[in-house]
Amino acid sequence: MNTPITIIGAGLGGLTLARVLHVHGIAATVYEAEVSENARAQGGLLDIHEYNGQLALKTAGLFEEFLGLIQADAEAQCVLDKDANVLLYQPDKGNGGRPEVPRGDLRRILLDSLPSGTVRWGHKTTAVSPLGDGRHAVIFANGATVTTELLVGADGAWSRVRPLLSDVKPEYVGTSFIETFLFDSETRYKASAEAVGSGTMMALAPGKGIMAHREADATLHAYVALNKPEDWISSIDFSDPVSTLARVAAEFDGWAPELTALLTSTETDPVLRPIHALPVEHRWDRVPGVTLIGDAAHLMSPFAGEGANLAMYDGAELGKAIASHPGNVEAALIAYEQDLFPRSASAAAEADRNLKLFFDENSPQSVVDLFNNYQAVTPANHALREVI
Repeated sequence: MNTPITIIGAGLGGLTLARVLHVHGIAATVYEAEVSENARAQGGLLDIHEYNGQLALKTAGLFEEFLGLIQADAEAQCVLDKDANVLLYQPDKGNGGRPEVPRGDLRRILLDSLPSGTVRWGHKTTAVSPLGDGRHAVIFANGATVTTELLVGADGAWSRVRPLLSDVKPEYVGTSFIETFLFDSETRYKASAEAVGSGTMMALAPGKGIMAHREADATLHAYVALNKPEDWISSIDFSDPVSTLARVAAEFDGWAPELTALLTSTETDPVLRPIHALPVEHRWDRVPGVTLIGDAAHLMSPFAGEGANLAMYDGAELGKAIASHPGNVEAALIAYEQDLFPRSASAAAEADRNLKLFFDENSPQSVVDLFNNYQAVTPANHALREVI
């Protein structure tokens, strides 16, 4: 089958691109490995920034729907030490600069905005190859094959499309998260709920941390962070939750019980989330008929809070560039990538810097100092939202 514009990946970036193209009367097809919209949980809260993510939603004509998803008071945040002493507290400013919304709900409004059949579920990409003249073939695990005049890789960290443009692969940054959940926290885990507050809590120490945010229905969604080498991480048997929790909890011996309960009392099996990143200055030479958006283009650690925001902004900007250069795909891609590279490098540099500050030898004071230096909420203040 021949399709003019093929998008690989139905995440926030790929869907935003498809939506902006649709707004401009341009058809595109999105191919997604998952078998349905509800095949897996879509993660927790995202803070959507007014200078990129919200702009993308306005370009997509979905800003009003987005406003209906905002979780009240969720922008509040605090920094604690290992004894649960509050070192910094910032209330929800309520100014709309970085409101929190559930990732799954945000994805839903994007999906609902597209014509039926735009997303082809159950299409896992297994191979892509150039055919010449900017055309590419995509082969899927289900046996289907498409050829396309414009191929967009919106397929995340381990993109199948990226090798057409770059030989660089993501590398482990030295930090891993263990994801956990506590449900009905106000009744069953009141001390932990009080420690987390209405928004985000970051309890930090050199080389480690316990971070969490409150979601709907008093759910506490936590990320336990450890700076450990890959061989230490790989030595943990995550198929055995009991031994996993015991081994990770040993790293937090002596911490306040209301903090360690976010790990030891988890009501779901702990999930390992090793953090990988592409080089800060990742870019590629122009290759006809193909480009990347989101994590496929600029995977970075979550410590600038920009992953989802940049993915949506990339999608919106690429969609606008295509619409502004009718009949000239290469001119559109040149214009898009000219702006993509510097903005992604800036965010990646900030993420790299913040990751080091969060767990350096002066943590948590280094993070308190960082926040105080900003005088207002900035990307540095939102380290948790882009993890999943």
